[in-house]
Order: sequence, then C-alpha cells, then structure tokens
Amino acid sequence: MIKSLLSVGGFTILSRLTGLLRDTILSGVLGAAGLMDLFGFGFRLTNHFRAIFGEGAFNAAFVPTYARTMETLGAGEAQRFANQMLTLMFGSQLILLALAWGFMPQIIATLAPRFALEPQSYELAVTLTRITFPYLMFVTLVTLLTGALNAHRRFAAGAMAPVLLNVAMIACLFAVWAFPSAAHAAAVGVFLAGICEFALLLVAAARAGIAAEFYLPRWSGPIAVFFKAIVPAVIGSAGVQIAMLADSVIAASLPEGSLSAIYYADRIYQLPIGVIGIAAGTVLLPEMSRRIAAGDADGALHAQNRAMALTLALSAPFVVLFLLLPDLVMRGVFTHGRFSLADASAAGRVLAAYAWGLLAIVLIRSAVASFQARGDTRTPMFVSLAAAAVNVALKLALYSGFGVAGLAFSTAIGAWVNFGLLAALALWAGSMALDGALARIAAATVIACAPLAIFAWFAPSLAGAHFEPLGAWRHAAELASVGAAGALIYGLTLIAVLRLMGARLPARRGAALPEAGGPDTDNSI
Repeated sequence: MIKSLLSVGGFTILSRLTGLLRDTILSGVLGAAGLMDLFGFGFRLTNHFRAIFGEGAFNAAFVPTYARTMETLGAGEAQRFANQMLTLMFGSQLILLALAWGFMPQIIATLAPRFALEPQSYELAVTLTRITFPYLMFVTLVTLLTGALNAHRRFAAGAMAPVLLNVAMIACLFAVWAFPSAAHAAAVGVFLAGICEFALLLVAAARAGIAAEFYLPRWSGPIAVFFKAIVPAVIGSAGVQIAMLADSVIAASLPEGSLSAIYYADRIYQLPIGVIGIAAGTVLLPEMSRRIAAGDADGALHAQNRAMALTLALSAPFVVLFLLLPDLVMRGVFTHGRFSLADASAAGRVLAAYAWGLLAIVLIRSAVASFQARGDTRTPMFVSLAAAAVNVALKLALYSGFGVAGLAFSTAIGAWVNFGLLAALALWAGSMALDGALARIAAATVIACAPLAIFAWFAPSLAGAHFEPLGAWRHAAELASVGAAGALIYGLTLIAVLRLMGARLPARRGAALPEAGGPDTDNSI
C-alpha cells in the first residue's frame, strides 16, 4: 500500500506544483480582484458541483461496490457494472449541463448578487461560468474510470489527470492574445482540460483491459448496491460543499478582492491536502475494501493506521508553516505582476485561519474509509451534515467581524467536528482501532514540530535582510531557504525521535519491528 500511496503522492505533487505555477501566472495576470474575482467564482462553482457529483460521493459508492463485485462475481461482472454506470453518469451530466447553461444568469444573480449590480461584471461572470461548467461532465466520467483503475491497483493515470488541467490553463494563459481577456483564456483552459483528462483515462482504461463502453443500465445487484450507497454519499458531499459554497457566496458580498483572497489561500492550503490527505484516501479506500471483502479485517485496520500515521507525520510541518509564516508563504509564491504585498497579507490571514483545521482535513479521508470500505455511506453523511451545520452557523456569526479570515476559521472548526465525530463513531463500532505505532508516530511528530516552530519564529527576521539584493525575487528566495532549512530540521528531528522510540517509517512494504509487548504487534506503518 505504501508503494501505491507514494505513486499517487508523487503524481499529486506534480499536479500541485503545476497548479502552483498556474496560480502564480494567474496572480500575475489577473491580480487579486476584478477579473480574478469573476473567474474564481465560476471556477469554484464548477468545482463545488464536481465534488458533490464526482470525486467524493461517487468514489464513496462506486469503489467499494466495484471492488466487491470483482472479488465475488468476477472481473466480467465488474466491467458490466462500470459500463452501466458510465452510461448513467454521461446521461445525467448532459441533463445537468443543459440546465446549468440555461439558468446560469439566475444562478449567478442568486449566489453572487454583488455581480448583478454591475451589468458588465454580471454578463462576464455568466459567460465565464458557462465556459467552465462542461468540465464537470468530463471530470465526472474521469472519476468513474479512475475508480475502476484504482480497484485494479492502477493509480497513475487518475493521479496524473489533474496535471492536464494546469497545463491546459497555462497554455491558454500564454496564448492570452487570442482571447477577449485573460479570464476568458483561463476559462477555456478549464474546458479543454476536461477533454484532455477524459482522453487520458480512456487510453489508460483500455491498456488495463477495462473497455469503456455505453451499456444499457439494468437494476442488477451491483447497480442496486451502488444507488443504495450513492444517495447518502451525495447528501454528505453536498453538506461539505454547501459549507464551501457559503464561503464563495458570502465572500462575493464582501469588499472586492475577498473572493480572490480565499482562492489564493485555498490553493496553497490544498497542497498538503491533495498530496497527503487525498492521496492517502485514494489508496486506502480500495485497499480496505479488498481486505474486508476477503475477510481480512485486521489487515484493513493495519492499513488504516499506516495511512493515518504517515499522513500525520507529513502534514504537521505545513501546519507550523501556515500558522507562523503565512505572509511569507503568500509573498514568496504570488507577489509579482498585479499581485501586491497588501494582497499577500490579506490572503495570508485567510491561510493562517485555514491552518487550524489542516490536520483534521487530511485525516478525514482515512476516517471515512472506516465506513465506506464496509459499504456504509449513511454514517459519514450524517456526520458531514452536522459538521456543515456548525461550519455555516459559524460563518454567519464571524464574517461580519473577521471578514474572509472568519470564513476560513469556521471551515477549520467544521473539519474538527467532522473528523472528531467520525473517529468517535468508528472507534465505538470497532471499525477503527488505533495501534501503538500510530501513537508513537503522533508523539514523535509533536516533538519534532517544537524545534521547527522555534526556527520559524526567528528565521524571517534573521534571513530577510540577506535577500534584499535579489529585488523582485527576494520573497521567493526567502521562502525557499526558510522552507528547505525547516524541512531539514523537522525531518532530522523526527527520524531521531522515532529511533529513540524504537519505531520507524517503512522502508519497504511489509517492513516491521515487533513491540516489546508481543510478537504480533507492529511498530512500522
């Protein structure tokens, strides 16, 4: 499992790095207000729908059903089930796209009334969102094919697909002269990316022997199981997305630049979430589903503990960085072109507020797997709705006094409510069992963060003056040097503490060190 996780993580790192380059170009061309607010709203709206109908809900129902069908009924029946779902998803997405295109003016006027006060901005917001929205249809089909490939332990193509989004947008931004505006270029890049991602997954599926064909759906066993699971999964995903949509809607009513501050802070915040949390969840869900279907419940729990421990160890330094040096991060990545130091400071406040919930968010996918791997999507649904209710209530209470930072902090609190409830219910039901190795990794992580925090507190004041001669590049150079030194301090401290505790991160699959308490316990993750 670790090999697969590193494979997904590697491609996800490539995706996030190209995404960072994409957003750096966007910040230089569009800045942090005006056109960026309009494009950012349309792009986020498309992604909200993608998260509801695509990645989260669909994977929660499809991957366990496909894995169990393949395990119990054979590859042929699993293939038939996948093709029936392909037909259903394509038809439903065509209908949704037609409705969205037709009612887009009303949607924008309802969700972003500030845009409606300025006719030119309103028309442009409608146009940009119409251009980006077809991406939803393509990426939903990509999610289906990715789920089937993941069940066959083929993770590379699905993890590679998001890179194409960044490449397509960058290419269109470099050809900005061919479009009415840079915002149009970015929106067309999103549309083209959907086509490219779908083509990539079709080729990967064909090479894996998974024939993507339209097949008349029938109410067979796997289809019935899928729809029994998908309804609560969609409701649960909708709860999370409603809370995130509230960010966009409320920020659209705040002063100009608020939407962009959320967008840029979220892009940095998503780096560890995508590389670590989502990668762990992508690998863990099919792994646990297969083991449980084969009757290996202990193996499933061990896999979960390994994923959670690695997630904690890799995510913690980002929490320190985002809490203590948010302005440095935003300056180092985005301050150029039309993105000013004031823009960096505004986005930095949002990033610091988001940071309080980072550990919870990266662990949620592993906790949800406790239920989804057993075909239970109802429990995560109720938990998600409860957390979303807390999240939205806090947003309404905090945004007037704290602006967009209040929205981000509400998201952080909602994430802890979500993870805390999931973990408590899973532990109570016996579908999660925390082992000694996880406890030792967690303790070592906390200890290793202490010298990192001390370094982060003093480093900017000591290093800043050395980079002044670099002019426009000084912020990026300062961030790179502080980040590299901090990573070295954290990594060496973590390794030293783990050795003192007699625990370690695995060097190869199956690596283990027995605990003193008995031969069956495992110190590795």
